Amino acid sequence: MAAAAGSLFLRRRAMVAVVAVMVVAAAWQVAAGMEEVESMAFEEGFSPLFGEANMERSPDGRAVRLTLNRYSGSGFISSHYYHHGFFSASIRLPADHTAGVVVAFYLSNGDVFEKNHDELDFEFLGNRRRHEWRLQTNVYGNGSTDRGREERYLMPFDPTAAAHRFSILWSSRAVLFYVDGVPVREVPRSPAMAGDYPSKPMAVYATIWDGSTWATDNGRYKVNYKRGPFTAEFSDLVLRGCPAAAVSLDGDAAARLQLQLGSSAAPTRDACAEAERELMAAEYATMTARKRMAMRQWRQRQMLYTVCYDTNRYPVPFPECDVNAAERQKFWEWGESKVVRPRVRGRSSRRRTPPPALVSLQQAD
Repeated sequence: MAAAAGSLFLRRRAMVAVVAVMVVAAAWQVAAGMEEVESMAFEEGFSPLFGEANMERSPDGRAVRLTLNRYSGSGFISSHYYHHGFFSASIRLPADHTAGVVVAFYLSNGDVFEKNHDELDFEFLGNRRRHEWRLQTNVYGNGSTDRGREERYLMPFDPTAAAHRFSILWSSRAVLFYVDGVPVREVPRSPAMAGDYPSKPMAVYATIWDGSTWATDNGRYKVNYKRGPFTAEFSDLVLRGCPAAAVSLDGDAAARLQLQLGSSAAPTRDACAEAERELMAAEYATMTARKRMAMRQWRQRQMLYTVCYDTNRYPVPFPECDVNAAERQKFWEWGESKVVRPRVRGRSSRRRTPPPALVSLQQAD
């Protein structure tokens, strides 16, 4: 009897190992092409934005540590605005009690277009000790923050134990968000989106800051600086796009005009169009049936909230939402998943109340 039980245990363990290998292999195939993207040193494409005293560069200049303490957060910005492109970073988040802490990797032109800015971002929302970080993606075009297209997820790994790659592909046809090379969200452009689709050149930002007013349970849990300082590390920095203009934060009207691609000279427009064609021909930019399946599986397992099923906020879904009647039944009317549950070590979580309000970096500021 004991021998039979032992044999069954070994067979099950072998099956688990085989499945794990298959999952890793499938993920590698989905992420194929990412390895061809070259990373850069910080000074090749970025400069400090704020809190430079809380910024530490690695000896080889290819990694940057940003720290939040009771005096300041920290952040950096790309040296140019880009009109479409592929932007990526490997990010390791601070551990332990991080309630109220926000780490972000995003594209925006809010420093230039204050009332009609565009924005694409990954926001990482800290949490209490033993509670998981949340990952949030946002899409805004032409100042459409009152029509937020937010989604929120758990991550299938510990983002504090090792760095993981987060990438944004932005083209004239679609926006794609990737986690470790796996597409996790696609926002296709449609005529019905009109100005809500990001269309003006954007800079790339990385920041860490105090989001106590909203980041963790709608502001219930604030940053506890006795648990700090809090440090996030960014490496494998990638900027692959068409530079539209050098960064200018002085609010000069000429800078605004430079950012309008339509005002650029014809050779510049042609060069950017050619750069986008090359970008979309890359393997990682091509959405295959295998990649779409991987994306669906990732979202089924990890998605906590989606605006597409939040009928309380939006009775009519956004035009880019791929609404599925069967899938809709797995979400509450406020857009939160009935199936995916935040994991809390030592206890179970059965929250039935609406999720915290979702806001953008610009709104939080």
